[in-house]
Amino acid sequence: MTTMKPETLAIHAGYRKDPATNAVAVPIYQTTSYEFDSTGHAERLFSLQELGNIYTRIMNPTTAVFEERMAALEGGAAALAVSSGQAASALAILNIARAGDNVVSSTDLYGGTWNMFANTLKAMGIEVRFVDPADPEAFRRATDDQTRAYYAETLPNPKLIAFPIKEVAAIGDELGVPLIMDNTAAPVMCRPIDHGAHIVVYSTTKYVGGHGTSIGGIIIDSGRFDWEKHADRFPMLNQPDPSYHGAVWTEAVKPLGPIAYILKARVTLQRDLGASVSPFNAFQFIQGLETLPLRMREHCRNAEAVAEHLANHPAVSTVIFPGRMTGEARRRADAVFTDGYGGLVGFELAGGMEAGQRFIDALEMIYHVANIGDTRTLAIHPASTTHQQLTPEEQHAAGVTPGYVRLSVGIEHIDDILADLDQALDAATKGQARAA
Repeated sequence: MTTMKPETLAIHAGYRKDPATNAVAVPIYQTTSYEFDSTGHAERLFSLQELGNIYTRIMNPTTAVFEERMAALEGGAAALAVSSGQAASALAILNIARAGDNVVSSTDLYGGTWNMFANTLKAMGIEVRFVDPADPEAFRRATDDQTRAYYAETLPNPKLIAFPIKEVAAIGDELGVPLIMDNTAAPVMCRPIDHGAHIVVYSTTKYVGGHGTSIGGIIIDSGRFDWEKHADRFPMLNQPDPSYHGAVWTEAVKPLGPIAYILKARVTLQRDLGASVSPFNAFQFIQGLETLPLRMREHCRNAEAVAEHLANHPAVSTVIFPGRMTGEARRRADAVFTDGYGGLVGFELAGGMEAGQRFIDALEMIYHVANIGDTRTLAIHPASTTHQQLTPEEQHAAGVTPGYVRLSVGIEHIDDILADLDQALDAATKGQARAA
């Protein structure tokens, strides 16, 4: 079978059975090191004449199955699993940008990513220029000779307005700038590479894992960006790398396929910074992948019901959900999403920050957790938590207002989710009345 649907790839891609034992489940190779067959074998591995296991900080057989399965699911050429979603975003940029370079990023970002871009990368000498994705041409206007990448989230958290992948990717193709898409909130329902994206990153902690047990991330290389064609813009891939005995990555990988970007990330950044996922966590993500398509369908179905219910509740002034948007925002959602609009729902309480906090404190079944993508329903008040470190202007740009509450709708029975939302909304409303 040469083509498989996502439900099948999530179970079968990259593995059939363990060659040593015929085990059907992927074994956890809980080892640090691997014995070399000979000095010649070791030399070939270290010189990249042959790919294989050297040390688990760089690669591991359990992790390799997870990487291959994710690459297949996304339609990519190769992948690198890392220790967290933040590590994935950071390494994706550090792989091609250094001091003096810049990245153009969407303003619609998770608060932790915004802070990393605005402060941590800035301290490294990498400028991040934030532009409003409402106008895709803003990416072109912010681009200069030192621009190394565009960065955005498919379904921005918490703004939830789908990113114009095709339009910005086309600008990147024209100018020679790769588009890096964070697809954390939209697995299965969107494949950014199909819409022109060049690199995809995930926090696999979220929907991919799905059970709130493991921290991890992954970078997926589409293999479709021509790094050699734009050699002047990407010297780190096209000039001798002193950190790896002068390897020129676009040349070194030619016998292996279009994987210059991901191989460099593995054997230099992963080797040097050590942001490795543990074999056990990789195993957990493999388990999560097997039910990911099924879970996403239920997340999407429940989220749509929650959005409809909240829209009819008197305590709620606004509901933010792609399936309820109109105009250009709805067109963008319909252009990139299949089989649903995701499991995230935002809503605004008329009572502002105090009402939002009262609502959170009144929840009984729903968890107050700084995460998304679990099987269980989660809630957070971003203005006082995940986006607290941003200025009011930055919060507004990211879509956070004082009364905004974000739900990550789980796969519990919808009646139970709605019942808890209703009693918490009633508590928040009564508290507002007493305050008045």
